[in-house]
Amino acid sequence: MTTPRPAGPKVVSLGCRLNTYESEVMRDHAATQGLGNAIIVNTCAVTKEAERQSVQTLRRLRRENPDAHIVAAGCAVQLDPARYAPLADRVLGNEHKMKHASFAPEIEAPILVSDIMDVRETAEHLVEGFEGRARAFVQVQQGCDHRCTFCIIPFARGNNRSVPMGRIVTEIRALVASGYQEVVITGVDITGYGSDLPGNPTLGQMVRRLLAAVPELPRLRLSSLDPAEVDEDIFRLIAEEPRLMPHFHISAQAGDDMILKRMKRRHARADIVRFAERVRGLRADAVFGADLIAGFPTETDEMFANTAALIGDAGLTHLHVFPYSIRPGTPAAKMPQVHGATVKARAARLRELGRAAFAKLADGFVGTTADVLMEKPDIGHSAHFLPVAFDAPQIAGRVVRARITQATGDRLQAHVIEAQARA
Repeated sequence: MTTPRPAGPKVVSLGCRLNTYESEVMRDHAATQGLGNAIIVNTCAVTKEAERQSVQTLRRLRRENPDAHIVAAGCAVQLDPARYAPLADRVLGNEHKMKHASFAPEIEAPILVSDIMDVRETAEHLVEGFEGRARAFVQVQQGCDHRCTFCIIPFARGNNRSVPMGRIVTEIRALVASGYQEVVITGVDITGYGSDLPGNPTLGQMVRRLLAAVPELPRLRLSSLDPAEVDEDIFRLIAEEPRLMPHFHISAQAGDDMILKRMKRRHARADIVRFAERVRGLRADAVFGADLIAGFPTETDEMFANTAALIGDAGLTHLHVFPYSIRPGTPAAKMPQVHGATVKARAARLRELGRAAFAKLADGFVGTTADVLMEKPDIGHSAHFLPVAFDAPQIAGRVVRARITQATGDRLQAHVIEAQARA
């Protein structure tokens, strides 16, 4: 049984999985500090649209909750605290949002934002929580040592800082003991894990030792992987460890070599295709997602066609498509820009191809069985990260064995064969 936690404030998490993790840390800190009638917004700055949504969310929450204590935190705040100060009662950058003291009801400085590039400590960690979720996100590293020409995130989160293996094992043991059936390893650049630790352990070495140390963990999932940094231990785990889920998300960004070079990525198009082929050779049922940017500066029709063709060439089925967004202060902002209407059309085309690839994949699962982690009484996700809906309610947090009966739109339909007991 999960130990009851103090009632926490409302938390709105925008952006990535790492933000989801950190939002739970903030919820826990605010609850234990007794910060009542509060709403925390964990902002995102990956695109201009993400920043716009952050501002709109804060304005809407202030309008709907005039008496609430509004806290603005996260990447957008870190980059431009002056923009967010008028929208909130408390403004916390990425370092301070992870500190327990930042959520005391009375605080001298309502704006706490430090130079993130000077931060060297790892984030505080939440051992229990993830309110209302069946899977838990565990941060294994923070920041990024690479400087892709389009990306503002290193300026919001700083350089790579890895969490020691012992702390990760302790956290995941506690989560499993609390009943979580799946853990997602997350961070800003998880394939950069360990470069700052003694002995320079790799991500694969950490995951291998983790799975050996926590044999009771049923399912482990990896977040975004950089194909240039995947180490041999990861490939061995893919081949030998059934608890490692067969859905792999690739930080691809583009499928044209010139655009990848101008992005200052460390992989070529062929590396993405080779990675997918190698993984399928080790685990035939593997599926792949990818981040793709449409309309990067200087992208011609031919270059875009190469990125669109990558979806089929690498067998990508779970796409995250981003229209290129100018981030002031990045090298790409100074490059010749693609017209906004063209960017929008190219993003729509990638999404269309992605939906078709996903639908084809889903059709192939009809008539098969799948272990589904229930996130709500009527829906969950399979090991391949396909959403599966049920006509009869199940217990959230359990894994059920299901027969897939139909593929409809963006999800599968199924009926339950067997429900596994929750730990």
